[in-house]
Amino acid sequence: MKVFVTGASGFVGSAVVQELLQAGYQVLGLARSDKSAQALTAAGAEVLRGDLNDLDSLKHGASTTDGVIHLAFIHDFSQYQAAAVTDQRAIEAMGSILVGSNRPLVVTSGLAGFPEGRIATEQDVPTSGARTSEQAALALVPQGVRASVVRLAASVHDQGDHGFVPYLIEVARQKGEAAYIGEGLNRWPAVHRLDAAHLFRLALEKAPAGACYHGVADEGISLRDLADIIGRHLNVPVASKSVEEATEHFNWIARFASMDLAASSALTQQWLDWHPTRVGLLEDLEQGHYFAS
Repeated sequence: MKVFVTGASGFVGSAVVQELLQAGYQVLGLARSDKSAQALTAAGAEVLRGDLNDLDSLKHGASTTDGVIHLAFIHDFSQYQAAAVTDQRAIEAMGSILVGSNRPLVVTSGLAGFPEGRIATEQDVPTSGARTSEQAALALVPQGVRASVVRLAASVHDQGDHGFVPYLIEVARQKGEAAYIGEGLNRWPAVHRLDAAHLFRLALEKAPAGACYHGVADEGISLRDLADIIGRHLNVPVASKSVEEATEHFNWIARFASMDLAASSALTQQWLDWHPTRVGLLEDLEQGHYFAS
């Protein structure tokens, strides 16, 4: 079986490519740069040059393979709405090729946009945030596409992580203190990228049309706990910030740092027999590689 993977050279995508190759799949990876193409070739995958705005390339990738895992996203949060529209069009383009085939299309989403203050489950429907990607994917189901969604935790961690937690660490270095907002009780879910990669393969193989899964190992780690570890490893004080102070301290990430995104993967584990086995985020941070200069 040959699988088309977008975002194939990224932090999560490169782990998914390895997961697929080790399981005996052929992989066609989308690459928008020479560096990405070289990395995919070195990993043992075939290369298709293009990006999310190149709909013809996306359609070609979908038409020449037996299934699609869509991981690419333009992570420009200053233009998030435009990025969401680009993602929607990409999903629709690949989906148009898969219509009537019952071939799998696994789309990546997130865990923002659910009611806060409780643990989100796979049966919850987002009201904002991840809604565009999910809606685009699930709208393909009545057209004979075996589309499913993997909602990834806010923190996907491992060596090489360039996401929210490294940003928090860099802010703490620059400001000379590790901060949280209010009491710091709001929670972020987390998953190791190798556990996430295994989940994507299982979804490709087993997911029925319309299924939604949670790529979550740690249901919710408080921002206060993250700040405590960051402060200890950087040897800087830990401080609470008011909502007003948070914008100045965290800059663009302040809105995310205040969210309570706790989520469960109990149903995912039951439905797909997926059981995270890698270290959790706090243990990963304690290993020290996040703080290496």
